[in-house]
Amino acid sequence: MRTLEYLRELPEVFWPPCVVALCLVPLCSVLSVIVCLKRLAFIGQGISHAGFGGIGVAAVLGLVGTGLTASQTVAQFAVVVGFCAASAVVVGVLSGRGRPGGGAGTGGPAGGADTAIGIVLVASMALGAVLVHVSSSNFAWESFLFGYLLGKGWADVWVALSASAGVLGALWWARRPLLFWAFDEPSAEAFGVRARGVRVGLMILLALATVTTMKLAGVVMASALLVLPGATALLMSARLGAVMWASVGVALVGVVGGLVLSFEANWPPGPAIVTVLTVEYLAARVVSGVRGGA
Repeated sequence: MRTLEYLRELPEVFWPPCVVALCLVPLCSVLSVIVCLKRLAFIGQGISHAGFGGIGVAAVLGLVGTGLTASQTVAQFAVVVGFCAASAVVVGVLSGRGRPGGGAGTGGPAGGADTAIGIVLVASMALGAVLVHVSSSNFAWESFLFGYLLGKGWADVWVALSASAGVLGALWWARRPLLFWAFDEPSAEAFGVRARGVRVGLMILLALATVTTMKLAGVVMASALLVLPGATALLMSARLGAVMWASVGVALVGVVGGLVLSFEANWPPGPAIVTVLTVEYLAARVVSGVRGGA
């Protein structure tokens, strides 16, 4: 098998991307369940494209181009994450201005999450274009927004590990109000859960997960990992614990299977992983339909 051959003979080239991809599994798969429950499937696309606005801010601050020091690279990443987090907060606030008790994706005609995501997406990209033009910086901004999994090093592994630990720690700390809100927002508010605070906190975590995955593996994989594992898991069970573990399992199979497919068929790793995740979803859909018709 090419996979074993690559990992054995070129460990410094192929092991770091594999470990990075595995670190992204818990980062995105747990959030994926909440994303699907709250109908935020397009949030990954919105936040990832908002990253262009963050790149514009970084360009104005002189944090783009070749020859950046390690501290400048970290500062650039922090600026983009901060901008995307702010954009996500705006989405959370706007999507919460619908009818009382409405979840994201509900609300009035101008208050749904899809509308908020669209507004923030185009506004952020326009701002980014203006700032990049004003800064007169000549740099490959697409290298940040559209990361490529292969070519990643051990430093990227630490980035993925840190982001995963931070997001999972925050989710564990806020698990009770967050899950109550995700499953039944009106009841959660009636029992004293601060829905807007939970929504804003979730958006910040989604921003961190999206930007990290986008930077390390690309926009397509970021969007896929935030939607497909949760959507597949919700077809497999109605029990919360089982759904969470199933989402992690689906993402793990998708990443491992996609990497193997990438090595064996010489495919780009991101699309290969998304292909396996899509096949898993379709299989779960078929099985769910058969069970429902039985």
